[in-house]
Amino acid sequence: MNRINPNKLLLSKWTAVTPQNRERHFIVKSLLRDDNEHVIGCELEAVINHNVYRIDWRELKDAAVWRMGWC
Repeated sequence: MNRINPNKLLLSKWTAVTPQNRERHFIVKSLLRDDNEHVIGCELEAVINHNVYRIDWRELKDAAVWRMGWC
């Protein structure tokens, strides 16, 4: 399990363990916050084609799906 501080996710780099549509490397482009300013999600941008995906930031903790950095 990856240990993550949600407040330090912005501009972090991630690698998908099983790429889909040739999208393997991602950058966290923005953080989604609730009314109390708690991080509830993030927007990942694929490096290869700039597609943007919104996910719950806790999904990045799953080491079977995501790796920190660009591997």
